[in-house]
Amino acid sequence: MEAYLYKPLDEKKVKCNLCSHRCIIKDGKRGICGVRENRDGILESLVYGKLIARHIDPIEKKPLFHFMPGSRSYSIATVGCNFKCRFCQNADIAQMPSDRDGMIMGDFRSPKDVVDAAEKGKCKSIAYTYTEPTVYFEFAFDTAKLAYEKGIKNVFVTNGYMTSQALHMISPFLDAANVDLKGFTKSFYKETCGSKLEPVKETLKLMKKLGIFVEVTTLLIPGLNDGAKELKELALFIADSLGADTPWHISRFHPTYRLKDRPSTPVESIVNARETGIKSGLRYVYTGNLPGDKGENTFCYNCGKILIGRLGFSIIKNVLKNSCCPYCGTQINGIGLDKS
Repeated sequence: MEAYLYKPLDEKKVKCNLCSHRCIIKDGKRGICGVRENRDGILESLVYGKLIARHIDPIEKKPLFHFMPGSRSYSIATVGCNFKCRFCQNADIAQMPSDRDGMIMGDFRSPKDVVDAAEKGKCKSIAYTYTEPTVYFEFAFDTAKLAYEKGIKNVFVTNGYMTSQALHMISPFLDAANVDLKGFTKSFYKETCGSKLEPVKETLKLMKKLGIFVEVTTLLIPGLNDGAKELKELALFIADSLGADTPWHISRFHPTYRLKDRPSTPVESIVNARETGIKSGLRYVYTGNLPGDKGENTFCYNCGKILIGRLGFSIIKNVLKNSCCPYCGTQINGIGLDKS
């Protein structure tokens, strides 16, 4: 696997083919992610099995609303990230190597340990989340393959910056992904995330082509990615390139990390963005970080009735039968939607 994900170059340099940065790394140095190091011409992961987080979460926390709703997901992460988002929600672990002189922390667990813990916790899936799973790809791959053999689903919560090579490799074992489409301008991705927009769009389209179930999340930040024109273009991209059935989660920003000078997103902005998504043809548009808002619920796009009622990460009711609306018979897109 290692040779497939990087290419040796002259003077003991290597080119990493894991994410779209495609870092060229000198001997003794690390890539942008801070957790992959060139050691004598061999690119090695510094975080294989070094888990910084292990929790049992509701699948709704990912957020995934159309993938096995009401189920539990065993959620893991290592330190590190290939983005440098100024608004990082998990900066203490995601940005640890870059912010703390290369520090890497974590308790060692094997793929079998993770799968066993998921089974013991009665989790129907394993989520590779909190930080970017692409940077601990080898461990995620080995764990996902073992989980697949045990009948446990696998979920990536990702920025979507992996290369097509990496995505093709893990796709046979990857059931679903929530992809952060963080904005819809090149300048936002460059200046606020330290990355590019186009590779994320290509990843989303490839995921759909490979049969991975996709939901999309956008964190709405006042004055940075919340323009009406940008949101309309983003919603139309989802509808046209991924399908009208693709769920879109619009989450409220709260000041954090290096964007503490920004105000929280006005509730009105979230509500308006949801309306933009619906008017653009999307059938399932959700509001995040607004507990109690009607935008948490799944509605039948045909008759308008509530099918799955939510409060935060909890399911209040689920009336779906064979993934269909019991009131008008409309098929609702998703996996394992019926109440278990």
